[in-house]
Amino acid sequence: MACTHNDYLRMYEERRATLQECLDLIKSGDIIWCSNNYNEPSTLFEHLHEIAPRVEDVLVYKSRIRRYPFMVTPGMDGHINFANYFYGPAYKEAHKLLNCTFVPIDLPSYYRKVSARQPWTIFTAQVSPMTEDGRFYVGMNQTFESDLVRDAIEGKKTIILEVNPNLTWMRGAVSIPVEAVTKLFEVNTPEDVTPPIVCTDDEIAIGRTCADIISDGDTIQMGIGGIPNAIGNFLMDKRDLGLHTEQFTSSMADLIKAGVITGERKVFDKGEHVGVFADGTHELYEYLSNNPQCILKPGPEVVNPFNIARQDHMVSINTCIEMDLTGQICAESIGPVQYSGSGGGFCFTLGAYYAEHGKGIMTLTSRTKKGMPKIKAQLTPGAIVTHPRNYVDYVVTEYGAVRLKGTNIKERAQALISIAHPDDRAELTKAARELFYF
Repeated sequence: MACTHNDYLRMYEERRATLQECLDLIKSGDIIWCSNNYNEPSTLFEHLHEIAPRVEDVLVYKSRIRRYPFMVTPGMDGHINFANYFYGPAYKEAHKLLNCTFVPIDLPSYYRKVSARQPWTIFTAQVSPMTEDGRFYVGMNQTFESDLVRDAIEGKKTIILEVNPNLTWMRGAVSIPVEAVTKLFEVNTPEDVTPPIVCTDDEIAIGRTCADIISDGDTIQMGIGGIPNAIGNFLMDKRDLGLHTEQFTSSMADLIKAGVITGERKVFDKGEHVGVFADGTHELYEYLSNNPQCILKPGPEVVNPFNIARQDHMVSINTCIEMDLTGQICAESIGPVQYSGSGGGFCFTLGAYYAEHGKGIMTLTSRTKKGMPKIKAQLTPGAIVTHPRNYVDYVVTEYGAVRLKGTNIKERAQALISIAHPDDRAELTKAARELFYF
């Protein structure tokens, strides 16, 4: 016999608890996975440090956002530690306290490989209120949530939900039936938003150049930051672009509204605007929630380089931290210090490289905010090679674009020097000659 709405309300009440009762479910040795970004359980994590005195060896796999006490309080190591494949702003501080550690892996493999090696016990997320059919939605993330929720339900793991009336959800979002929930508690906190990005003059120049490389009918992916945002502003005269991306951003929504992104020329998912997660303003979330053409699909599917390569005319646009004259690119560390992660960046670079008519675009300003060169004769000692030189195609700075695909070392060095900061070119030329590049 099918459940009625009243049945679901009864189950809801049976599972409703206080925050403290939910914290009490966490024991020594537990391994906790949570949903990412918009759906991270911020209230639970804000108080997680309070259980540190009574637990040992609790490990949390969390997303890149926010700064919670359990992350940055000295003495957490051995009680509550955390890990991720992509570091956020608070991670550098936490890393020095030995409270966290980095997982070197790409997005499509992250959950599956880590969970296969290390069985886990608790899933937690912040979700939108229960629907009439007894479901809670993990609204704006499909990074690996479909696998997580399936494994949590089938494995009868502890599921702790933070129910927030301010959260919304979009097509493709993962749902959790109330009967599978262990405990839930209610909050009324603001949704996680990223304010609009103000682009610098250099980022605007890079955006204009990248837009010139993109052709009508291309399927695009754009990364995070000011440069991808600037690119969107220069695509308004394009026609029938497709979207196959990791992150939905406000600039992408603007292109969909303007009829620039239609998806009509995509090889598969024709007419659909596909992403893995959303990160932006409230207006972005509302737009995605109400647009039936926009859909979340699982990260391991969308960011799989073999699927990316299936999209003819795939264009991948990513940012990086520094690169050397042979084309090696670091996009995740400052020297040996982990700054972010590879995420899905290299997967898109590889997929675009092998796509028919594909283009991979790496972008960077020629210098850091402190005036240090980003194009170097050799990478900073300890810098992580995120994008191997074999797969680097276009490189764009505010001084122009060069294409490295199919070039030799001499040609690469000369090309990259030509788009370095003018004041760095003489030194780069001298270093290149000493390295016998030309």
